[in-house]
Order: sequence, then C-alpha cells, then structure tokens
Amino acid sequence: MMAGLQQLPCAPRFLVCLALAVGMMRTGSSAAAAGDAPPGKIAVIGAGIGGSSVAYFLQQHFGSQVQLDVYEKDMVGGRLATVTVNKQQYESGGASIHSLNLHMQDFVKLLGLKHRREVAGKSAVFSGEHFVLEETDWYLLNLFRLWWHYGMSFLRLQMWVEEVMEKFMRIYKYQAHGYAFSRVEELLHSLGGDTFVNMTQRSVAESLLEVGVTQRFIDDVIVAILRASYGQSVLVPAFAGAMSLAGAQGNMWAVEGGNKLVCSDLLKLTKANVIQATVTAISLHSSEGKNFYQVHYEDEEGQGSSFYDIVVIATQLHDNKSNITFQNFDPPIAEFPGTFHTTIASIVHGYLNSSYFGFTDPKLFPFTSVLTTDSPAVFFNSMDNICPVNVSSTFRRKQPQDAAVWRVHSQHPLEKQELKILFRSYYSVQVTEWQAYPSYESSKTLPPIILHDNLYYLNSMEWAASSVEMAVVAAKNVALLAYNLWYHDLDKIDQKDLIHKIKTEL
Repeated sequence: MMAGLQQLPCAPRFLVCLALAVGMMRTGSSAAAAGDAPPGKIAVIGAGIGGSSVAYFLQQHFGSQVQLDVYEKDMVGGRLATVTVNKQQYESGGASIHSLNLHMQDFVKLLGLKHRREVAGKSAVFSGEHFVLEETDWYLLNLFRLWWHYGMSFLRLQMWVEEVMEKFMRIYKYQAHGYAFSRVEELLHSLGGDTFVNMTQRSVAESLLEVGVTQRFIDDVIVAILRASYGQSVLVPAFAGAMSLAGAQGNMWAVEGGNKLVCSDLLKLTKANVIQATVTAISLHSSEGKNFYQVHYEDEEGQGSSFYDIVVIATQLHDNKSNITFQNFDPPIAEFPGTFHTTIASIVHGYLNSSYFGFTDPKLFPFTSVLTTDSPAVFFNSMDNICPVNVSSTFRRKQPQDAAVWRVHSQHPLEKQELKILFRSYYSVQVTEWQAYPSYESSKTLPPIILHDNLYYLNSMEWAASSVEMAVVAAKNVALLAYNLWYHDLDKIDQKDLIHKIKTEL
C-alpha cells in the first residue's frame, strides 16, 4: 500500500491548462509537493453517515481553510432516512445506534441534538407456526426462560460478545492519539490480533459453537437476530456477527428528530459545499511531482468536473452500483469482488392481524417486535411497531388492536396476499429497497482503503462489519490516514503494539 506514495512523472505543460480550466489551487499550493502546504480542495463522494463524518474529521485535522466539496446524488443521510406517515416521520433506514459508539455520542453533544426518548416494548421470535421465544416484563423471568430452554448458551454468547467489544473499543484510544491504518486487516489486527482477522474469514455459527453455544440456540435466537439486522444467515463472518449481536443485547439509542440529522448538521457545521450530482468518473493528472484528481459529475445542468488534492469515496464501489470509472491510473484500479444484499423495508400503517401469530383477540397481542427463524413458512425477516422520530414526553404506543405504523423487513417486496396475512387492513404501504449491507458470503476479501496516493475508499470497512458505528470509525480512520500521509507522518500509520505505545505516551 505504501508504494502508492510514489509520485507520477511530471507533465509541466498540463499545469497551465489545469490552472486555466479550474482555477482551483490556492496561491503557492499548485507547485508545492504534498506535505509542504495543506491541501487546497478535498472531495467527498457520498453524504451518508460515513461521508458527512469524514468531511467533519477532515476539516478538524486539516483546518477550516480547506475547501470541502461533498457530492451526493440522492438525499443527505444515505441509509439514514425517514418516511412520512400522517405528517409524522419514521425511520426507514438505520434506526438505532449502539451506546458504545463514542463518536456518535460526541456528535450529538457537538451538534446540540438529543437522544430520543425510549418507548418500551417486548420482542418475540416466531417460527411461522408458533413463538419459540417470548420476552416478558420481568428481567429475571426472561433469564430463567433462556436458561431453561438453552442452558448456558446465553451466558456464553454474552461473554463472547463482551470480549469482542472490549477489544474493539481500543480503536477510540488509538484514534484519539492520532493513529491510523492503511488496511482493514491492519486495523483489526491492532485491536484483536490474528483472532479478529480470522473472524472475517469464518462464520459466526462456527465461532459460537466453538465457545459452547448450542446449535438449538443458534437456530432459534442467533438466526433471528441476524435476519433482523443483516437479512442474512449465520454464515456471515464472525466479526460482523459479533457487531450485530452486540446491538441485540440492548443499550441502543436514536436521535430525536431522526438519525439523519447527524449527517445534515455535520455538513452545516463544516460549511461543506454539498453538490447535488452523480459522480461518473475520477481521473488522475500529475504535474511537477504532484497528483491531482479530476472528479467528473452530472447534475441537472449537464456535465461538469473539478480538481482536488484529496478524494474520499464514501459510497459503494461494489456490485457495479456506483458506476464510477477510474481513468489514467497505472496500474488500473481493480474491480472489487462481492455483491450487496437487498433488504426491503415496508412501512405499513394498518391493523395487525394478530390471529396469524396465534392471538385471536387483538387486544392480547403483547409484542412490539417480532423476529423470525429461517423457516419456509416465514416470508419476512422481522417487523416492528415503530415510533415517530419525535417522541414527546406524553407519547404512548397505540393499543395492539388499534392502527399503528409497522416496519417490515423482507427479502422481496411483500405481495398483496402477504400483506393481508400480516394485517387485517391497512391505510398505506411505503416500500424502500436498500442495498444496505454487503452480501458477506459473496466475498471473503477485504477491499483496500488506499486506492491511490490520496484517493481513499471509506466503505471498505463495512466488509468487516456494517453499522453506523463502523462507518464513523472508518471515517475517522480515513481522515487520520489522509492527514498523516499528506504530512508524511508515517510513525502514526500501521504501528504495532499500540496499547503499549499509548501507555508509554501517557
């Protein structure tokens, strides 16, 4: 990866054309080698949580004098999105954030946002014929039921997840001290050694069986959690599975007014120039030992382009979803193997058909969240009775017999007959098709973070695990990596034994 630091041959005559065509370089910076002056312009492609976070972190490190252009073809927020039902907004994308996501906690304080008031509810796991596990209002009774059905599996799962999360939390210390990683494998190894790297190559089922979790617990509980989060099976890699299971153990929160506010407010804070356009290509140009990246785009007015010192791609390059081509790179930037998994989110305003779940009296249906096992009889992954993004102190959930707003996750758009099975009647259905997560079984290869000298791929991290937390950690890593490479501070990149180094620094 570090070989990418070598500069390409000069092309002096191109510099004149470059300056005339764009006029983008600040005084003195056009002839300066990287490291002699701060970058003049930085492009971020994508305004989801990764793109908006990296824009903030880049400005934090390089300073407010750097011009930040953020390209977004759709809505700011990306996979953090809402839909409107009866003049109220509801989360249709990333709905919850883990309490251990320290960067997001900091963003909420920095931006003056608030945690959304939690409205309690109970969950259950449905097999298509009956409930295999039901949550009650009593914590001790829930623990007893887990022990009665599954022995020590729940405790072994909890210990395994806590061990993974305890090591993962080291990343915040590393980043606070300015350390960055040029590859996802290096980052994982610094946190958990070979164990973490191997966890990207073996399934979560295999890892859990190894620590003594029973197959029955995996089939009834772990499968249901992974279907609800990733829409995939227990064959997902163990590291991605651990991150998903950590969220299922509670301690989740959301932003009052919608999680997407973090994205839009970060971009406002950085005064980033948000360009509503589709990026079509990135081409490399070189002059006097310095590289420039030309970002080509299409907007309502037609085609355009701009030149940048640094470019961060914060959108998918896999599965031919981005349609971004790379020009003049030698060697060429390779295509990445793997596909993305499609999840359908249906926001349904209607009356639940509780009889399908075995409750003939709708008033007696006690659950606000239903997860499902991997059964031919089940045509959906999960469904939740969701609250609006603005939850007042007087808000109360609707009674189970009343019309409510449900979010149903499924592998395919629900057919009318399937909607009739889940709901006695409904007022509206709004469907969102998400390329939300990598299809983890489609590739075991972790893509590179550095595509070229100052060209970075932020979304490579989600091939280890995909969540809001991982996106923001990836954003901080890319910002630090870009900063350290720009100023040739290689002692801050891919360092070994960081725990010891940080203790020594303190």
